[in-house]
Amino acid sequence: MTGREPLLLLIGGAVLLVLSGIGPHDRTTWWLEVAPILIAVPILVVTARRFPLTPLAYRLIFVHALILMLGAHYTYAEVPAGFWLKRALGLTRNPYDRIGHFVQGFVPAIVAREVLIRRSPVKAGRWLTFLVLCVCLAISALYEMVEWWAALLGGEGAHAFLGTQGDQWDTQWDMFLALLGAAIALLVLSRLHDRQITRIEETTHV
Repeated sequence: MTGREPLLLLIGGAVLLVLSGIGPHDRTTWWLEVAPILIAVPILVVTARRFPLTPLAYRLIFVHALILMLGAHYTYAEVPAGFWLKRALGLTRNPYDRIGHFVQGFVPAIVAREVLIRRSPVKAGRWLTFLVLCVCLAISALYEMVEWWAALLGGEGAHAFLGTQGDQWDTQWDMFLALLGAAIALLVLSRLHDRQITRIEETTHV
């Protein structure tokens, strides 16, 4: 990863964010869905010099942001790619929100893992895995609470943000998929992540 890549990801993400906000399906839903981007990106920018993340983390965050933007523009229940998957797989609902919640665990798992390894006494092992999974499940639970609060405050206007599509177990599915995503991220990416953490630690301590 070159020194310019984080900046290019930031600029590209900003342009795509603006484009996603042009003529969205529902303006309130758009704001609610992109809120995590508007919160996380300034934090990443402010901390980039003293605590730069690994290339893997930055790239995953960018992909997650794209998923959020697309869902914000169309609403998760109306994303065209989701309808294509619904037809191709013979599903009964648009699965794009399921993908979004899977990624909601997959990406934070790598970020949480990196912060714990580099800024806490916890290192690679069972406790690290357990704590990362707990963090991701907590994030998912918090998001479900935000959806609940939005429903209480917005009434019918929050229906697009909730995106339950008539599933009474939607909240449980969302949290399970986030947990599954976190577990798969740890299983598949930990070795690559460890190598990148070693390199970035060597670079920042020079």
